[in-house]
Amino acid sequence: MVIKPKVRGFICTTAHPVGCAENVRLMAEYAAARPGEGGPKRALVIGSSAGYGLATRVSAAFGYGTDSVGVFLEKPGSGGKLGSAGWYNNAAFEKLAREKGLVAESICGDAFSAEVKAQTVELVREKLGQVDFVVYSLAAPRRTDPVSGEVYQSVLKPVGDVFRGNTVNFATGELTQAVIEPASPEEIAGTVAVMGGEDWVLWMQALSEAGLLAQSVKTVAYTYIGPELTHAIYKDGTIGKAKEDLERGAAQIGELLAGKGGRALIAVNKALVTQASSAIPVVPLYISILFGVMKRAGTHEGCIEQMVRMMERMYRGTLVDEAGRLRLDDWEMESAVQREVADIWAKVTQDNLENLCDLGGYRHDFYRLFGFEVPGVDYSADVPDELI
Repeated sequence: MVIKPKVRGFICTTAHPVGCAENVRLMAEYAAARPGEGGPKRALVIGSSAGYGLATRVSAAFGYGTDSVGVFLEKPGSGGKLGSAGWYNNAAFEKLAREKGLVAESICGDAFSAEVKAQTVELVREKLGQVDFVVYSLAAPRRTDPVSGEVYQSVLKPVGDVFRGNTVNFATGELTQAVIEPASPEEIAGTVAVMGGEDWVLWMQALSEAGLLAQSVKTVAYTYIGPELTHAIYKDGTIGKAKEDLERGAAQIGELLAGKGGRALIAVNKALVTQASSAIPVVPLYISILFGVMKRAGTHEGCIEQMVRMMERMYRGTLVDEAGRLRLDDWEMESAVQREVADIWAKVTQDNLENLCDLGGYRHDFYRLFGFEVPGVDYSADVPDELI
């Protein structure tokens, strides 16, 4: 089968198994070339098949020799039908990690459920004994409460006022104005329930009650703040409310870990192309401008570069802000970078969009999420059924 990308909205409905595997191999190669010291030895990564979760697992395994268990919800290939990119990513990671002699086990299932938590507890007990590093990196549109059975939906909406702002369809290059009505109280609460800190706390409590948290254990979750021009739809919107709750969860987990000398951290990351960020109005345009500016400055990073730098900071001297957050967005938020971004933002039109913005770079990173446009892969070749 020759596999080509098929995009619908902000989702690519196809994935290339060979491209995904090569992408993971290149990530592993990058991490292995930058080995760290004093890092984690046994990790649990919740949300391990793509984005920051995958990059953190790769960084830990190939930079620090970390054994790991991963949890994700992905679709396997079957009967010649393609699986999801995350499924192929995980298969590639496990193969590479095991070749290196590392423990690399995974559970495919709903990480929000009590059943998957229980299965993971038993797998961690069997394969790792305890964990000294727990990564929480879930991105999902809905969550079923494990006790009440209520289904919560997340939405990407402003809070309080109607949002109006420029955005771009990265696939077509069309510049438009997004107009989004504010979220209702129920939508805000639902988004917090899905993307906030409650489930992270439940995971850490389950691991603690099972005696699986090692001394000096660290746990990390991810957030984004960004510049003021994105605040209405992100920091001050429904997703921002959820991230505020994530910080509440970090404080609660910090109390849980205090007796073990452990620590709960939130890493504030740079704006990057992910499946989630592609769905947020304004963000694709902002990222397209930012990428061009940071590439010219020589400070641009992708997921693996960000997570390698995060691991270095966590284990070779943590640098946090006044709120105790680990700041990986420091290069993005440099005043010179943001001044140039703001200047371009004010000038951009449909006619000059391709010249002023790195829309090609955005598209490239988006397709690479699904195993396309990866260097060294022959996309004209048939992919054997056994790889699907």
